[in-house]
Amino acid sequence: MKSSRLVSILLLLQTRGRMTAAQLAEELEVSVRTVYRDVEALGAAGVPLYGDAGHAGGYRLLDGWRTRLTGLTTGEAEALFLAGAPGPAADLGLGPVLAAAQLKVRAALPPELRAHADRISGRFHLDAPGWYADGEEAPYLPAVADAVWNSRVLHVRYRRWAEPTDVDRRLEPYGLVLKAGRWYVVAGPGPRTFRVDQILELTSPGEEFTRPDDFDLAAYWAAYQRDFQDRLFSAEALVRLAPGVTLPRATPVGAADAWTLARVPVESADRAVAEFLRLGTDIEVLAPPELREHIARTVAELAERYGNAEPDGGH
Repeated sequence: MKSSRLVSILLLLQTRGRMTAAQLAEELEVSVRTVYRDVEALGAAGVPLYGDAGHAGGYRLLDGWRTRLTGLTTGEAEALFLAGAPGPAADLGLGPVLAAAQLKVRAALPPELRAHADRISGRFHLDAPGWYADGEEAPYLPAVADAVWNSRVLHVRYRRWAEPTDVDRRLEPYGLVLKAGRWYVVAGPGPRTFRVDQILELTSPGEEFTRPDDFDLAAYWAAYQRDFQDRLFSAEALVRLAPGVTLPRATPVGAADAWTLARVPVESADRAVAEFLRLGTDIEVLAPPELREHIARTVAELAERYGNAEPDGGH
C-alpha cells in the first residue's frame, strides 16, 4: 500500500541518511518511477525532504528533522515481541537492556497493539537449544560480543579437534551467530568460524581492525552451512524403503514391489548404521557393499547377544 511505503521511505532516510532513488526502489521492491512519485507526495505533505544531483547525490531529510511515526502494524508488533529471545540476550549480557526496551516499546504502543503483543508473550516461548544439548557455557561471550561491536582484535587460546588441540589465534571478529543454542564467532582473516565455548583464554590488546565493507554475515553463514553439509555427508547409500517409510535427505530414484529405491547422503558408516537400524526391517541397504556388510555384522552380533533367554549374569 502507498501509505505504508511512504512511511518506509521516511524511516529508511531517517535511519540510513542519504539514499538514491535506485537504492530506495531496490529496498522497497518498486520501480524508480514509483519512488519519484512517492517523494513528490511526501514533499507535498510538508516533509522536509531534499534531493541532490550528481554522483554523490540522493534524497535526504533536513538535518535534525525526525518523525515520531513508527508505522508499526499489528503483525509487526507481534513479530517484535516474538523475536525478543531473552536467553540469547542474557548470554550477551543484554538481558536487562532487552527487558527495558520491550517495556518502553510496549508503553508506546496503542492499546490494541499492546494487547496483541501481550498475547504473543503469553502464548509463545522460544527455546533454541535441542533437547539433548550439553548446555556448554561460553564465559567469554560478552567479551567477544564487545569486540565484534567495537571492531577490536582478540588474542585467544582455542581448543580444536585436530592435533595440536590447544592453539593460539589472533581474531578479527566480524560477527556472532547463534545456531541451535551454540554461539559461533566469524572472524578474519579468512574469514573462519570458531565456537565461542571452545575459547580457553582471551585478551584484548586494544588494537582495532577494519571490517570489510562487503562482508555479509548472513550470506557467509548460509554458504558455510552448505559447505558443512557437503563435507559432513560426503558418502552416499542406496537403500530400499518399505511403503510409507521416509528418511531425511533421501532422494527417490525408483520403485519395486511397492518399496522405494532411494539414495541417502551419509556422514560415516557408524552414523549410517545407527540411523538405518532404527527402521528395523523397513529398510534394506543395497550399496555400498562395506556399509551393507557393516550392518550385517552388527545385526549378527545383536542376534547372538539376545539369542539367550537370560542376559549374562542372570539366574
